[in-house]
Amino acid sequence: MAQPLPYKRVLVKVSGEGLMGPNEFGLHNQTVAKLARDVKAVVDSGRQICIVIGGGNIFRGVSGAATGMDRTTADYMGMMATIINALAVQSALEGAGVPTRVQSAIAMAQVCESYIRRRAVRHMEKGRVVVFAAGTGNPFFTTDTAAALRAAEMNCDALMKATQVDGVYDADPKKNKAAKRYDRLTFDKVIADDLKVMDTAAIALARENNLPIIVFDMHTENAIARVLNGEGAFTVIAGT
Repeated sequence: MAQPLPYKRVLVKVSGEGLMGPNEFGLHNQTVAKLARDVKAVVDSGRQICIVIGGGNIFRGVSGAATGMDRTTADYMGMMATIINALAVQSALEGAGVPTRVQSAIAMAQVCESYIRRRAVRHMEKGRVVVFAAGTGNPFFTTDTAAALRAAEMNCDALMKATQVDGVYDADPKKNKAAKRYDRLTFDKVIADDLKVMDTAAIALARENNLPIIVFDMHTENAIARVLNGEGAFTVIAGT
């Protein structure tokens, strides 16, 4: 019988690409609505949850820089994209009856709160979901790193990395049917084998703060709650 994971407060990292659904660009409303249902199931179970949203479905700073754009400018544009996604997720969550606050690392008072750690913690203690936007607010840092940073700042018990597959593999399972899925990994092995789960800065930050990372497929129904209940396939990355 599956054993529930002992995590009461978690941060979920959702990539911009994860919000595209079958589209090639932008937001897929049904996928955003499914994420809202998944998050609601976690809130209803009594756990506290916050989210970091990527922006790659709209604009990716690295790609912009590769085409000749100034990297700093491109990264700030990517941060703006995450705010668009965060507002969409907030709308879906509140439509599902989940009180939600968006906090941005870049001040944008007309549309969301600025990031204040103590206020974010208080929101979660009151049962609200907090969606963190604009990454760390600094260029050259990915939203993966922002997720590890916010999870540490919020004193989360775990960081949940929502992906397109059901865990970490030793090769791309979409290209190699013989790829092996890991049930459990150490931070050191992820870095040493360059397994591309998250960028190295994010893995190192999680390791330093003894913050487990759970990698799972976001596209199954009630994906987040199922993983927290110990059900289905996923990979846990921890210190040992």
